[in-house]
Amino acid sequence: MELWIAIVLMVVFFILGGVAGFFIARQLIKREMKKNPPINENMIRAMFMSMGRKPSEAQIRQVMNSVRKQQ
Repeated sequence: MELWIAIVLMVVFFILGGVAGFFIARQLIKREMKKNPPINENMIRAMFMSMGRKPSEAQIRQVMNSVRKQQ
């Protein structure tokens, strides 16, 4: 096999591996985020309680909405 064919094949396989790795990693991250969301309402309640406050449902919804807007 000629040298230039080997070099072209290595470059093509490197690019294909990078693209495949990107999509596989993206799928795995999406699945993990669905299983373990970064923050939920119970975590917000615990945060308020640790600060010594009893949160109302409106405050919890307000914090959740602001978290969703940032994403």
